[in-house]
Amino acid sequence: MQDLETYDTSQVMKTQQANQRLKRDLDQCQNGQPAPPPTHPPPGMCRNYSNCPHGQFVNITGPRMQTTGEFPGAYKYGAWGRDPKPEAGKENWYWRVMLTVGNKFSNYVRLYSSLSSLIVGVSKPGNVLISPSNPTTNTIQGPNVVLYGEALYYNCYNQAAVCRFNLTSKTVTTVQLPKGTSFNSNGNFCRLGECYLFTDLDLATDESGVWVIYTTNQDFGNLVLSKVEEGEPLRLGQTWQTSVYKQGVTNTFMACGVLYATRYVDQLTEEIFFSFDTTTGEQKFNLGIFIKKMSCNIRALNYSPVDQMLHAYCDAFIVSYKVLFEEMS
Repeated sequence: MQDLETYDTSQVMKTQQANQRLKRDLDQCQNGQPAPPPTHPPPGMCRNYSNCPHGQFVNITGPRMQTTGEFPGAYKYGAWGRDPKPEAGKENWYWRVMLTVGNKFSNYVRLYSSLSSLIVGVSKPGNVLISPSNPTTNTIQGPNVVLYGEALYYNCYNQAAVCRFNLTSKTVTTVQLPKGTSFNSNGNFCRLGECYLFTDLDLATDESGVWVIYTTNQDFGNLVLSKVEEGEPLRLGQTWQTSVYKQGVTNTFMACGVLYATRYVDQLTEEIFFSFDTTTGEQKFNLGIFIKKMSCNIRALNYSPVDQMLHAYCDAFIVSYKVLFEEMS
């Protein structure tokens, strides 16, 4: 009990110290003084991320951009980002998915020809419909979606399955997740006192493609990670089990084959606290990288390997952060 008390006290002190650093940086920024350079993790903390072309992940800065687009205050659940594998001529396009029915479902993806178009809310070429009604077969269920290779990946309506909607052919293909996978809002991301509805499946992109993060009964609620392989038929590749409990996590994202998980600290701060390296199997529970939020809840996080940005959907705000990497010696 004494050891546990000492551990708990040290964790509280670490959080307080981190919050003090954030407040100091904010005060300096508001006073026109340059903030100190980002703190680096202890030696060896990220030593195993050798497959990342950018180096080791060390911090998040920003927000770089925030806007509500053309729907101020509306559609609190959703996601946005860039296609890491776009068609020629669409390299600068952005996409946005808003859950338009009960903060649960959507039946289209909205496209923008540039970041400035997204910011001012001018959607060209506009909406690409997945289904004529909502909710129904092929409806998007939950906010954790990604666009990759001109296809939208998302949780299929009323299934423990990943759907892939091809924006060109307007066809949908699916792959079932393992037996016992939680779905229909039974395996959500959570924070103290609240869970985020229909976040059973989290789709993610990184330098290598598409991933799906979920949980199963046989894994006792811990996060499970699978690679989603391109091609026909759509299928799952390798799968990894982690030791972090999903309901203690608010969001996840992938970068360079490493899974990162966040948790709620307070209304202004989210912490990237956990990582799982798919190359080595090494897990870290003490990353201590903090995100300054523009709203209380981050509903979705997507990492963009195109420009190493982190795209957050925060209670109707769309926000971006810069992911900082450091070359390894």
